[in-house]
Amino acid sequence: MSARKKLLNPTSVAALVGSALLLFLALAGPSIWGPAADTTDVSSRLLGASAAHPFGTDELGRDILARVLTATRLTLLLTLGSTLIALAGGVVFGLVASILPKHPRRLFTGLLDILLAFPWLLMVLFFTVIWGATATGAMLAIGFAGVPSFARLVYNLASSVSGRDYVRAARVVGVGPVGILLRHVLPNIANPFFVNAAATASVTLLSFAGLSFLGLGVQAPAYDWGRMLQEGILRIYINPLAAVGPGIAIVLAGLVFTLVSEAVAGTRGAGFRAVAARAAGAVTLASRRRESVRDSAAPVGDTAAEITDLHIAFRAADGGVVERVRGVDLRIARGEIVGIVGESGSGKSLTAMALAGLLGDDAVVTTASHRFDDIDMAGALTASDRARLGVELGMVFQDPLTSLNPALTIGRQLTEVPEVHVGMRPRAARARAADALTAVGIPDAATRLTQYPHEFSGGMRQRAMIGMALTGAPRLIIADEPTTALDVTVQRQVMGVLHRAQEETGAAIVFISHDIALVSAFCDRVIVMKDGRMVETLDAERIREDAQHPYTKALIACLPDMTSDRTQPLPVIPPELVPEALDDAGPVGVRQPSGASAHDQEVPV
Repeated sequence: MSARKKLLNPTSVAALVGSALLLFLALAGPSIWGPAADTTDVSSRLLGASAAHPFGTDELGRDILARVLTATRLTLLLTLGSTLIALAGGVVFGLVASILPKHPRRLFTGLLDILLAFPWLLMVLFFTVIWGATATGAMLAIGFAGVPSFARLVYNLASSVSGRDYVRAARVVGVGPVGILLRHVLPNIANPFFVNAAATASVTLLSFAGLSFLGLGVQAPAYDWGRMLQEGILRIYINPLAAVGPGIAIVLAGLVFTLVSEAVAGTRGAGFRAVAARAAGAVTLASRRRESVRDSAAPVGDTAAEITDLHIAFRAADGGVVERVRGVDLRIARGEIVGIVGESGSGKSLTAMALAGLLGDDAVVTTASHRFDDIDMAGALTASDRARLGVELGMVFQDPLTSLNPALTIGRQLTEVPEVHVGMRPRAARARAADALTAVGIPDAATRLTQYPHEFSGGMRQRAMIGMALTGAPRLIIADEPTTALDVTVQRQVMGVLHRAQEETGAAIVFISHDIALVSAFCDRVIVMKDGRMVETLDAERIREDAQHPYTKALIACLPDMTSDRTQPLPVIPPELVPEALDDAGPVGVRQPSGASAHDQEVPV
């Protein structure tokens, strides 16, 4: 939907008109109606509604309608002040909580839960006692009482984004916590955050009216709608409009804030592209100041990446530890294409993520050694190490819709590596990004760079992910099931792009898939994984002939071909191939010799 259509829908039009009216009253109201609102006329006191005074007059003969219109400025200023205090405090506390280590984060969120357990009005009254029954005191009281709810909202939104693939990838290439928050978190939580902010402004307006009505807000001689409501309610039976007038203003202003909330929600985030762009620019400048990246060639060796005796475990809810990858040894030679195949839960993706250093803090990773080229991945990474990883390690995730940042354009994401880590100028980086899109078969690259991930098809997003890996100088590309959700035609295109990328860059590729036929056709070497172990390593061209392990044979047997009997059901992996049966399968990654164990029986087909 275009921006014009979004602005022309009834909700947006009503929100714009209402906001313009409130803005006009706040700016011009005191100048136009101020004299009538402040001029006393004892002879005209307590008059009823009339043409001269539509809402009547008060005890000093002042026109009530003029006072309602003039009070718009103070009412809105106090409302927006309280809302901004709640927003600012909520953003700071929520974002800080989202990046804290595990135990401090639990203490922080526990404190938020305690504060949220208190009744909101009780907190407002508590803060009012501290700062006094004044307009400023009421503004601070309502603002600070709203901080916990916004902090919890921001924390929940930030936590939902922090686990995304693009955030983990940003961490491994050296983007710091502040950069991640500004570039990847804030743009993606802006839409729901602003929706709640607009809705909260309506509640804040009513809260201010309530405090002033109780005498705890604005004090004489100043006045807002709540104080006028208090004055008018005393003679509601004599002149109802003296109370109804301020009440109407409160309702209409609250309705405008609600309409603004609805209009913002309907934009689906398109209205916050500027937020994302500014955040992206800020992080790019900060990263340039933080890192000085040398564009020099790394020492050349025979091994692109290597990890030995890899164990990956996760802590369970009962305090125990569940091990998901057990004793994996993986060595990737330069220019080699290695396929990792196995069923869901076999540990393929975890092994690849550990190889790239992308596993989060919730994973307990232990290795005997872990190297990428000459970088020791098991030790503390320096800024230059992370910069090299950002240039030389490419990652193609399974679902590019969640791996690409939805708040940033394709161009902004593809220029990150050339600008931040290679040190290229924005124009040169954009040219390289366009070349990368062209290289992966996306036409009209210059226009496509200005589009967002949701404007790409599934196949185009996957190719854009590959193009992103090509914007640096990749020595290793890890493709984690890049064709799983694609139809066979698009699969062929993606595989062709990966093959061309490997030929042009000479990069090694780790290709992960469920499809053993696809892996055997594309790769030089195939590793079969089952229940967190490497059960067999085979030459891809002779996988059918050389397969010895029963699980590998079962995977092969499940693949139909042109000679398969279509009258018979497809074979399945026999149930006796359970983890316990594989525990004595022999050394990891070594084929069992013929007749060495009972596992080497032929799998019935």
